[in-house]
Amino acid sequence: MVLADWVNLARFNTLGGFKVAYWTAGKGEPLVLIHGFPASSWDWSKLWWPLAQSYRLIAMDLLGFGLSDKPWPHRYTIGEQAELILALLEAQGIDRFHVLAHDYGDTVTQELLARDLQGGERRIRSVALLNGGLFPEAHKPLFVQKLMASPLGPVTSRLMSRSAFGRNMTRIFGVDNPPDGIELDGFWHLIERGQGVRVMPGLIRYMAEREQNRSRWVGGLEGAICPLRFIDGVDDPISGEEMAKRYEAVVPNPDVLRIPGCGHYPQLEKPAEVFAAYQSFRKSQ
Repeated sequence: MVLADWVNLARFNTLGGFKVAYWTAGKGEPLVLIHGFPASSWDWSKLWWPLAQSYRLIAMDLLGFGLSDKPWPHRYTIGEQAELILALLEAQGIDRFHVLAHDYGDTVTQELLARDLQGGERRIRSVALLNGGLFPEAHKPLFVQKLMASPLGPVTSRLMSRSAFGRNMTRIFGVDNPPDGIELDGFWHLIERGQGVRVMPGLIRYMAEREQNRSRWVGGLEGAICPLRFIDGVDDPISGEEMAKRYEAVVPNPDVLRIPGCGHYPQLEKPAEVFAAYQSFRKSQ
């Protein structure tokens, strides 16, 4: 789906004092799609209509991303993003749901799992995770991400350009599935919108949060009271094969499905394989 069509489908709500963009489609059990950093819910566009044939879809641009508000200065936290998702679901009358997440969205999902575990609730019915830094010790951020997360973050963000962004994004896709110019233009447009480049150092502090909250968030996976599947593009230099192996070593009864020849964005690089992997996961429950 081209970006203009995706934007036209957006709806908006005010949650926690901020305007957030969200999308809904389909019928059936609720499935929440949670995107990664530094992108937006447009990441799900290639899976949107196929999944909508079987599920009631809900996707939101997290605070600081895409079409949602990008307040600055602001202390962005994973906990706040989890609260906003739960608030949107409450506004939609949803109290039980499934999750399909990627990258930053994986970490938000780990916080949601930890809350269910802590409270003894069963709001989350199942979770499928795509490439992301589930275990900080197995995560290999790009050099530019390290700079963005350092005290040089504000300078790094000011120097970020479309061409530099494109080069870095292409590095994390599989060599046979590079993003084309239209995709890169779309990513960059959504990042730039609302002076969004300036908030990136605030958003990327989630990497430090992963270190600080490792016990809680890895514990959410270890003690999950719902089915889990990890779908991993193994050629991802950030969270590929090494992350899959770490998942298998840590999570009880691990369900890992590897996608060969695929990088950090399986839902964009190999959407048919991801769709099949997700459908087989749900049918196995």
